[in-house]
Amino acid sequence: MADIAHLLHENRDEFISENKNFIYKCTYTISKRYLQWENDDELSIALIAFNKACDNYTETKGNFYAYAKIIIRNALIDYFRKNKNSPLLTFDDSDCSMEKLNNANSITSFQLELENKNRADEIIELNKKLMEYKIDFSSLVNNSPKHKDTRDSILKLVLKICSNSEISNFVLNKKQLPVKQICIYTGCNKKFIDKWKKYIIALFILFSSENFMYIRSYLNVKVGENDG
Repeated sequence: MADIAHLLHENRDEFISENKNFIYKCTYTISKRYLQWENDDELSIALIAFNKACDNYTETKGNFYAYAKIIIRNALIDYFRKNKNSPLLTFDDSDCSMEKLNNANSITSFQLELENKNRADEIIELNKKLMEYKIDFSSLVNNSPKHKDTRDSILKLVLKICSNSEISNFVLNKKQLPVKQICIYTGCNKKFIDKWKKYIIALFILFSSENFMYIRSYLNVKVGENDG
């Protein structure tokens, strides 16, 4: 680890150049398409994120490459979320649920790796945030959708909410969803929002804050098929 620390601070340009393949693979994992360094913004975003990881890395964050991967993933997710012309974001696999995250809430399942410790700390913080909305973690798990298509639809809805400052501020300040306003803005059905309200709020907390990068990485978001 000391060798990496030396490279981060003494030979940054060389270190980044030697890791361009790593940066490319991290970007491809999310974008799922062939990319060119000269033409694609995604790689520029990933490169900036990798450099940021170099700036902020300490041994308390665990393995450098695991940390850098998380920083790149979150930077790309934010880029896609804020870019109106970006493709649809979806969950990467059918086992990506709050129940899966709840399993990680057990201390025994988290061994001693520092990355997992950081994620465990974020789960504690997420629990505190959920309580502000009068949601406890166990009820969230019990009221989370099992089907990937439903989770993808909710993710799409949440990212739209995050892009609307008026709605986002309402949720953050009032600790509840302005259902009618969301329906008008997104075209989403009121019954759908009411049914999955707790899950919508949980994802909103995760994607509207910079404080949950390890959990967001754990949920495995990627680019899916654009539905127009």
